[in-house]
Amino acid sequence: MADKTVQFEIRRQASPDAPAIWESFAIEWRPGMNVISAMMEIAANPVTADGHATTPVTYDSNCLEEICGSCAMRINGKARMACSALVDNLEQPIRVEPLSKFPLVRDLQVDRSVLFENLKAVRAWVPIDGTYDLGAGPRVFPQQQEANYPLSNCISCTCCMEVCPQFNEETGFVGAATIAQVKLFNNHPTGKVLAAERLRALAGDGGIQECGFAQNCVEVCPKSIPLTNAISDMSRDVLLQKAKDFLGR
Repeated sequence: MADKTVQFEIRRQASPDAPAIWESFAIEWRPGMNVISAMMEIAANPVTADGHATTPVTYDSNCLEEICGSCAMRINGKARMACSALVDNLEQPIRVEPLSKFPLVRDLQVDRSVLFENLKAVRAWVPIDGTYDLGAGPRVFPQQQEANYPLSNCISCTCCMEVCPQFNEETGFVGAATIAQVKLFNNHPTGKVLAAERLRALAGDGGIQECGFAQNCVEVCPKSIPLTNAISDMSRDVLLQKAKDFLGR
């Protein structure tokens, strides 16, 4: 199979203000090859299919096993993880583009810091700073652990935000990943102390009311997180919190 090749078309852009171009590459096929391993080969030997030397392709990657979430990109028009996208399962030429909903850095690399700003806005953490002894933590029963575990699988890939019709500059929608993390930390016995603050944050600008329930997020999530269930549950809790705040005036 040494003469078998894999054809790639990669969208290149040297900077956010530079014009976008497409470059074609052909690399030798190997069993079990995925898109990110192909990106590594192209970056190591940046020569186009017609033999012209070019610059190495810029992209993000780390774990190579669908854990870190950094290698999310559009592959044949679909937002997905490049490390789990097997070449043998893709139509050629394989077209690779950066995610479209985030500021471009270069080539396939984008700035996804908006997700982390959203997580900070909803205080997606358990407030224990380690400066004093809190004693034994509250007991978490197995049933509760099993309910929360799927929510903890989020890898911050932002694929759910990429495919969401409501996630754009006009709405400022926080996205499904952030909403699911609110549910995760509000379910935690210690995290509950900030539950009301998180729900109020989701009730604000760009909050859960912006969701159109298109359900694209749950379809594309590489970790099969029950995002639509989380959105439904948090919509209910936000309304209840609004009622409590109104009656408590």
